[in-house]
Amino acid sequence: MAGMEKQDSLFRPKRGEAAGAGPEAPAGEAPRAPLADRVRPRSFEEFLGQDEIVGPGTVLRRAIQDDKLASMIFWGPPGTGKTTLARLIARETKRHFVQFSAVTSGVADVRRIIAAARDRQRFEGQGTVLFVDEIHRFNRAQQDAFLPHVEEGLVTLIGATTENPSFEVNSALLSRCRVFVLKPLEASHVRTILDRALADEIHGLAELRPRVEEKALEFVAGLANGDARVALNAIELAVSAAKPDKKGARRVTLADAKGAMQKRTLLYDKGREEHYNIISALHKSLRGSDAQAALYWLGRMLEGGEDPLYIARRLVRFASEDVGMADPQALVVAIAAKEACDFVGMPECDNALAQCVVYLATAPKSNAIYRAYLRVKRDIGEHEALPVPLHIRNAPTSLMDELGYGKGYAYDHDAPEHYSGQEFLPEALQGCRYYEPGELGFEREIAKRMAYYARLKRERQGAKRRGEAEAEGAPEDP
Repeated sequence: MAGMEKQDSLFRPKRGEAAGAGPEAPAGEAPRAPLADRVRPRSFEEFLGQDEIVGPGTVLRRAIQDDKLASMIFWGPPGTGKTTLARLIARETKRHFVQFSAVTSGVADVRRIIAAARDRQRFEGQGTVLFVDEIHRFNRAQQDAFLPHVEEGLVTLIGATTENPSFEVNSALLSRCRVFVLKPLEASHVRTILDRALADEIHGLAELRPRVEEKALEFVAGLANGDARVALNAIELAVSAAKPDKKGARRVTLADAKGAMQKRTLLYDKGREEHYNIISALHKSLRGSDAQAALYWLGRMLEGGEDPLYIARRLVRFASEDVGMADPQALVVAIAAKEACDFVGMPECDNALAQCVVYLATAPKSNAIYRAYLRVKRDIGEHEALPVPLHIRNAPTSLMDELGYGKGYAYDHDAPEHYSGQEFLPEALQGCRYYEPGELGFEREIAKRMAYYARLKRERQGAKRRGEAEAEGAPEDP
């Protein structure tokens, strides 16, 4: 059983301080504050994870110790310590800490905060750390409101975001901030946090006398996806919901933990960076012929709530771009999977997509069609609109017939082996080769067919030149 030993909690605040509050927090603490807020670390020694950013000797840690902070942005998944880090920085540097949410506040609030920061600096000589949670929620014009005050040094801006700041933060503001990337916590870190919270008699759950099964703790720590807040919320729910036994202890089993977690929290945000990261992982796994990895990334998208038709469209594209003529059936399978998604929807279409993914991953690969069309686009861009050769133009009117439309066209079905060998490209492009078949799968057969027609073409055109030469009485070409 975990959580029963009486020990000093590493999350316990200094005497007289409220857990979860910054340097300016009121003396009291909301009695029902969430566990994740109550047990926030109060020093860097208590802080777990992110050693590459704030471990001893790191650039940021030295800047904090020397009180030489620049504005910064913390970018990382939920529950990795962005808010806690901002509070610790303010505490260590003795600066006033102002927390500001881009969800509930606006530019008018920024003006009031800046005015107060100016007075604080003028009359008290104290700097201000302005922590903007979910800074990506501000539009670019609103983010501009911070610029002059960051440049002036009136406030040290610390922004927190779960989205890629390259896309979501104004470039002018971003250029004035150092970006630190926070990683998901390791399961061992989350487990330690849970153990501490269970043993903490002041702000944790120890007063409820929890007795949590080892397997339950491992389950919650493993399924939290590196999000300490998710794990703490789940264990708090499980302990609070458990009925005390005759001795007052609350027992939490693996089944209780599963009920509290319900479902693994997947880091997947449709339309944002992780969406593109995972679809890229799926595409590259397919291209690399790794069916196992492709199935995993497919599952990450479907279980994260992605529209199955979006995935089907990408698979259809892949079938032509990366498999192509090496296995023409790949496009048929991809279209069938798309039709299945359209017909039955989720969750029934998940197997159809999985079937398609396995087929595409194991199919022979060729990007010859993709490269061929790139060459076509290049020639279209480099040449003027080249006219259609007269002999393959249609002649529906007498005028067009008089102008030579269709003159000299050879009907291929009347030629030996149903092949005339005539030219169809504009004169300036004759001889161009756009599609070069590969050596895998069905493209080997395609290469044979193309070579066959190329030989016939040489023969037909050679015979045509000899016939023209004889008709004109001129010497034949060598």
